[in-house]
Amino acid sequence: MLKRAVAVLAVLMAALAAGPAVAAPADPGAADRADISAEDGADISADLGSGQGITVESVERASEREYHLVVSTTALAQPVRLNLLLPHGYGEGRQRYASLYLLHGTSGGADDWIELGDAVAATASLPAVVVIPDGGYAGGGGSWWNDWVDQGTALGAADWETFHIDQLVPWVDAHLLTIATRGQRAIAGLSQGGFGSFSYAARHPDIFGAAASFSGAPDIAEDPVCRTGGGFIVGAIMTGLNQVQPFAPFGDPVLEAINWRGHNPASLVTNLADTDLAMWAGNGTPGPLDPPPGVDNVGGPDAIEILTHRSALCFAAAADAAGVDYRLTDYGPGTHRWAYWARDFVEWLPELSRFYGEHRTLPRLVGYTSIDPVWSQWGWRVALDRDAEQAFSALTGAGVHGFTFTGGDARVRTPSAYRPGSRHLVRVAGSPARLRADGRGRLVVAVSAPDATTPVEVRIGR
Repeated sequence: MLKRAVAVLAVLMAALAAGPAVAAPADPGAADRADISAEDGADISADLGSGQGITVESVERASEREYHLVVSTTALAQPVRLNLLLPHGYGEGRQRYASLYLLHGTSGGADDWIELGDAVAATASLPAVVVIPDGGYAGGGGSWWNDWVDQGTALGAADWETFHIDQLVPWVDAHLLTIATRGQRAIAGLSQGGFGSFSYAARHPDIFGAAASFSGAPDIAEDPVCRTGGGFIVGAIMTGLNQVQPFAPFGDPVLEAINWRGHNPASLVTNLADTDLAMWAGNGTPGPLDPPPGVDNVGGPDAIEILTHRSALCFAAAADAAGVDYRLTDYGPGTHRWAYWARDFVEWLPELSRFYGEHRTLPRLVGYTSIDPVWSQWGWRVALDRDAEQAFSALTGAGVHGFTFTGGDARVRTPSAYRPGSRHLVRVAGSPARLRADGRGRLVVAVSAPDATTPVEVRIGR
């Protein structure tokens, strides 16, 4: 299997050099960008102001539902594009809506889902604000949806996760009529963006309640074969398309393997236990939506789709081992092309609408795994006392009556779940202590363990 993967990767390198194999249909939104009449609804351009770390450089209303923005942020070295699709009737009666974040693939940009994926028509009846950001500079190789380890490349600052998660999500919820809960927020992407959608959902499960991947790469670092493929493809994209050092986003795949795993959906699969997950992948052979042989580089196997198909299977194996639910549509013949992604997106939308309609609340017990020395999730905050900058720690079975922590010595702060000033009997590995809730109803528990692999059970009572 490994020999086969290496052979496929050789083909991939040639494919990347030649550019992505996609068919570009006529612009489906061209007619919509005709003159906008007064009957087309209120123009909200004035509402789309700066804030949350984002400076809005320009706003263009392209159609009744479609807005094109250019924004800048200190997280990035260059201004980037941001497109918004509003639901029909937006602003009438101040109704609030769900949100969907759509991520593009390698060599793509914010316009792709509109110009190539027919997203305007596909989402016409979706009761959600659709947010389509750039995930790379000027149509280059893309960012891999991550704050880069190497910030000293010719591209400059590249804190993409900071931009998308810490700035863009709060900006959307502050400037648009969205419902700011994970039960009304979803994320989806194609190819590299499929990695991004699952990675963001795994690293921020309290933000996104549903995630979809279309020919994505949800495992680039866990399974040995997919780890080999992930290292090659990231390196090829960085050097061949972004013209930076091969492992700028995650660092060296051997020396900094933990950083790869700390952003890899398959390595963080338990974080997705309460997330609706859907994947689509073809096997790379020409299928029913491909042009005839010999047209537009079609004829033989598609190396990139073979790799993403394998990555989806690697993720599925990790999810099965962890008991995490998902849906995989393995549709057989099909290549790495927009015709399949647009079809699969439309196929997913009824499932997404059902998710929105359930208005899910937070799970009673939560868990989270991270490599970061300080992290916050589900209202919990963990600060590790360790020398290593990156090492895995995990909170499991966390709720009002206690939790289990693995990762060594730490201070764990609970959510605001108790009466301010109330006193509680807290047993850490059986040892009792009396703790008082702070003014916001939170307890701070000191956890100590002989090593980073020993679980410590904490019980909270009165």
